[in-house]
Amino acid sequence: MRSIFIDCNHQLEPVWQRVHGAGDPPVTVNTAPFTSEDLPRLLDGYDVVLDDHSYMPTPIIAQCKSLKHIVFLGTGAASYMNIAELKDLGITVHIIKGYGDTAVAEHTIALMFDCARDIARMDRTLRAGTWKPLEGMQLLGKTLGIIGLGGIGSETARIAKGIGMKVIAYNRTKRSDAPVPLVDIDELLATSDVISLNLVLNDETRGFLNAERIARMKPGAILVNTARGALVDEDALLAALRSGHIRQAGLDVYHSEPLKADHPLTRMENVTLSAHAAFRTLEASMTLLRRAIDIVKAL
Repeated sequence: MRSIFIDCNHQLEPVWQRVHGAGDPPVTVNTAPFTSEDLPRLLDGYDVVLDDHSYMPTPIIAQCKSLKHIVFLGTGAASYMNIAELKDLGITVHIIKGYGDTAVAEHTIALMFDCARDIARMDRTLRAGTWKPLEGMQLLGKTLGIIGLGGIGSETARIAKGIGMKVIAYNRTKRSDAPVPLVDIDELLATSDVISLNLVLNDETRGFLNAERIARMKPGAILVNTARGALVDEDALLAALRSGHIRQAGLDVYHSEPLKADHPLTRMENVTLSAHAAFRTLEASMTLLRRAIDIVKAL
């Protein structure tokens, strides 16, 4: 089987060179930019493609006659391709779980602190020449509600408990080994000072935090999303941020990526943005690429 890493960026290239060993199957590494329309040419003759975070539109991939496997570098393949449609084409999508639970949880906590203390906003105003101290929210004793208590959610709970927060969680399936009290979604929304979204995106969870659920959030709460942008109704989020019903949002993921410079979120003072980077640490990237290579080896 011939394999290609289609979108190796400048950050991942040295990590790839460090992780890929002499005993591993050969993989062509592409670092040049491309568009979706280039995919049939780039994937011609390849059976396996490693995809960091490039869109794989079904009509385009249907033209890639040799392709049989997509190894998506992460868990959110559904945001970048239609897995069911690809399966009908005879293409199997592989995802990689658990490689960056601690990295994403730490980034979640970082966004939470930033939202609570307006650090990014003060940084912007200071750089613009304005000295404007802002009053923040103390997190000790506050309630963190985690929606989705998988690996990342559990790590986030562990860290939050360590700084003295009360942590509760909602999980779509029952868990007998939950590290924090499980509550129903309405109780979590009504009582949480900070809410962290950690759900997997699928047909059941798309738009999970809709206008009705946002309206049931505790007024003045902070929302952090390091999972997937499509979990949230974007128009409802924008409206809640404008009204102050949501005090602040810390976002690492968006409905369409990369986020455009003229998007309404970029013009809001009560939003902290990062570039889908929660999972990007050296440790997590090394684990991710090693597991991807092992999938190729198994194939």
